[in-house]
Amino acid sequence: MPMAARTVCQMLQRRLVSSAAAACLPPAELRSHRSALFSKEQARQRSLYPRTEKIEVMLQGPGLQGTLLVMNRGLSTPYSCTRHLTEWHVKSSALALVDGQPWHMHRPLTHSCDLTLLTFKDDDPQIANQAYWRSCAALLGHVLDAAFKDKFSVELLKLPEVPVTAGAFCCDLVLDPRLDSWMLTEENMRSLTRDSLQLIHKDLPWEPLEVSATVALEIFSHSRCKQEEVEERAAQSQNGTVSLYRCGDHVTVSGGPLVARTGLCSQYEVTSVHTVGECEWGVLRRAQGLSLPLNLTAHHKVWKMLRKRAERLVRNVFVCDNSVKQVEIPSSSTVTPPLITEATPPQQ
Repeated sequence: MPMAARTVCQMLQRRLVSSAAAACLPPAELRSHRSALFSKEQARQRSLYPRTEKIEVMLQGPGLQGTLLVMNRGLSTPYSCTRHLTEWHVKSSALALVDGQPWHMHRPLTHSCDLTLLTFKDDDPQIANQAYWRSCAALLGHVLDAAFKDKFSVELLKLPEVPVTAGAFCCDLVLDPRLDSWMLTEENMRSLTRDSLQLIHKDLPWEPLEVSATVALEIFSHSRCKQEEVEERAAQSQNGTVSLYRCGDHVTVSGGPLVARTGLCSQYEVTSVHTVGECEWGVLRRAQGLSLPLNLTAHHKVWKMLRKRAERLVRNVFVCDNSVKQVEIPSSSTVTPPLITEATPPQQ
C-alpha cells in the first residue's frame, strides 16, 4: 500500500476509534478531557526549553521605538514584555506583531525579534479589530458549548471568518437532533448574553498552542466535524500544525490569532440565532452577536441601531458542506431545553 494511502487509512481508523470512545463521555467531561490534553501538550512544549537562553526584543511603535528588552527564549511572551513597560501597555495591548507577523500576546517568543504592540486605538487598528471580532465569535462558541444540559449535544462548526464590516460576529453550530424544531426565545438570548458577560468579567486569557495534527485530532476525538477542520487546517499550514486556543476549560481551533483576554471586551450582546439550512451534520444554525472593545463605547441610541443591524442574518460562505439546503422550521417550539451556564492562571 502506498505511504499516502496508508497514512489516510490510519487517520480514518484513529478518527473512528477515538470518536466511538469519546461518545460515552458527557459534554462537561469532554471539556475537561480536552483541557487536560491541552495542558499536557503545553507542558511538553515548555519542557523543550530546559535552559534559560536570552533573546533580544527590540520594541517598535510610538513612544517605544528603540527600546531593547532582554527576555527568555521559549518562556517570555509579548505580555511578559508589557510588564516591563507601563500598566497602560499591560491592559491595552490586544495583539502583537513579531517581525511584522501577527502574534498572540501569550505565545512564547522563540528568537530575537522586533516587537510591536497593537491596541484598538492605533492609527490603523485593522489587524487588532479583526482579531477582536474573531475572539468575540470564539467567546460565543465557548458559551454555546456549555449552554445546554448534558443530555443535549452541541456541535460547534468551523468559525466563519466574518469581516467587522458585516455588522455581527458569527458562530455556526448544529444542535442535538431532538432540538431541530427549537426556536430561541428572548429570555434564552438574554441568558446567553449574561453568560458571555460573566466570562468577560473573569478576564480570562486566551491561551495559544501550536500543535501537530495528531495532537489536535486526539484533543477533538469527540467531534468528527472538528477532526475534519483539523485535517483541513493542517493541510493548509506550511508546517502541518494547527492553532488551538483555550479559555477556561474550553478549547477551540482558530484560523487566526485571538486577542489576549476576554476582559478586552466592553459592550457585548448576543443578538440572534438563525436557522439557515441543512448540512451533513444536521440543521445548521448561525449565532450572531455585537461587541465593542474596552475603552470604546457607543451611545445607547447608536448601540440600538448597531444591534438592529446585528440581528440580520450575515450571509457569506457557510462552512458546513458544499451545498446548503434551506429548510422550514416550525414557528412553535416543541422542545425548550433549559440553559445553564474556571479560570486558568495568567501566562508567565
